[in-house]
Amino acid sequence: MPRIPSAADSFRDYVQARGAALSRTALLLSGDTHLAQDLVQQTLVGVASRWERILADGDPDAYVRRALYHQHISWWRRWRREPVPVERLPEPAGFDPHGPLETAIVVRQALRRLAPRQRAVLVLRYFEDLSEAQTAEVLGISVGTVKSQTRDALARLRVVAADLVDPQEVPR
Repeated sequence: MPRIPSAADSFRDYVQARGAALSRTALLLSGDTHLAQDLVQQTLVGVASRWERILADGDPDAYVRRALYHQHISWWRRWRREPVPVERLPEPAGFDPHGPLETAIVVRQALRRLAPRQRAVLVLRYFEDLSEAQTAEVLGISVGTVKSQTRDALARLRVVAADLVDPQEVPR
């Protein structure tokens, strides 16, 4: 008789299948590789205890993305209030000035300069390729708010990361 997979097996399979995508989303939200790893781990720890109920609801991806977003906001609020002094500033990371790495760095830096909800909307819409309705569901906001946050975030990106904008694409 075939063995019925347990919730632990199902959770392990989910993490193996979606771990890289969750890490990418967390990196785009946090802007830091180490913070992204911690964010994914903390989110998965919280989700693991409720995994059977999450599966029963039918869409674990939406639930986990929402939990990831809320965990990020919680961290962001806490870190904003608690500056961490350091003895010495780290050396800036080197990069290839002529390759895609430069663009990736500029995008990450620009995303860090957006408000958390604006950042989340852009990450979900353009990096996770979710529809406006799916983004609204993950964030617990209306589709209209997704549209306005997207518009405002893109406008802000045009200001804070002007070097990403192709001058030929900007309307005159």
